[in-house]
Amino acid sequence: MASYSNLIAKLFLLLQIITSLLSISSFKTVLSSLHDAAPNSTDLFREYIGAEFNGVKFSDVPINPHVDFHFIISFAIDYTTTSNSPSPTNGHFNIFWDTDNLTPSQVISIKQNHNNVKVALSLGGDSVGDGHYAYFNPSSVDSWVSNAVTSLTNIIQQYNLDGIDIDYEHFDADPDTFAECIGRLLTTLKTNGLISFASIAPYDDDQVQSHYQALWRKYGHVIDYVNFQFYAYDAGTTVSQFLGYYERQSEKYKGGKILASMATDGSGGLSPQNGFFRACTTLREQGKLPGIFIWSADDSMANGFPYEKRSQSLMAATKSQLP
Repeated sequence: MASYSNLIAKLFLLLQIITSLLSISSFKTVLSSLHDAAPNSTDLFREYIGAEFNGVKFSDVPINPHVDFHFIISFAIDYTTTSNSPSPTNGHFNIFWDTDNLTPSQVISIKQNHNNVKVALSLGGDSVGDGHYAYFNPSSVDSWVSNAVTSLTNIIQQYNLDGIDIDYEHFDADPDTFAECIGRLLTTLKTNGLISFASIAPYDDDQVQSHYQALWRKYGHVIDYVNFQFYAYDAGTTVSQFLGYYERQSEKYKGGKILASMATDGSGGLSPQNGFFRACTTLREQGKLPGIFIWSADDSMANGFPYEKRSQSLMAATKSQLP
């Protein structure tokens, strides 16, 4: 009798295990279905907007509902707003974008109308005022971070922003100082619940890379995306060269989400005519491409945003749908 009871108990236990396994399998199937149906962190499109004051609005840009879409307003810079002789302000950020067309109410509106849209703010950029380089030039780490947190908190709250992008390209500070200032800034903004994501925008220049690599080594854990400026390479870049560049930068920013990029101002890199989307499709098929970004909506507006549409379609496609 005891042996019969033991057999029944073992059969019951086996039945429970089988039921659990079937439940896990069903759960995974549901998760897979949700993954296919909704945007996720590997279906990302980002676009810089507002730096060129040509009247472009968020609502001008086509938005595919099947991707995560980030507008990146350009720029806030810690410089005075005097156009003829701007000077550094040690972390006190001022607005240098087209505020007539990119307003707080328009940020709210575009996010209400498109639940897949978030809006970030880019810091720094190449130049300020009438073509003066915008240098990263802190007086000290503590004072710069304190000023930056205070001034950016005001801007983020006023404009209902979601993230920060770091795009300093000129430096009057060593790499370790840059890393500490930016790393502490991003950490504080995230800890305070002011931003949900952060990105950096380096390109292949020795000084630029030394600063961003120092930041990545110490604070890579608070950086969600690497907007690598592949369009800073030569205009004659080929598909094979682009793929090589992508692999090289993926090694430098190991573990990061490296976005492919193109510029619609014709500045350089791999163009659509020379195979940009072919290269992106290859990376996508290999499971390596988390997203694409474009510089910039300002330059794209005159031509009706064809590359924005194509980039989003590519990112929204499943592997079986890729061209």
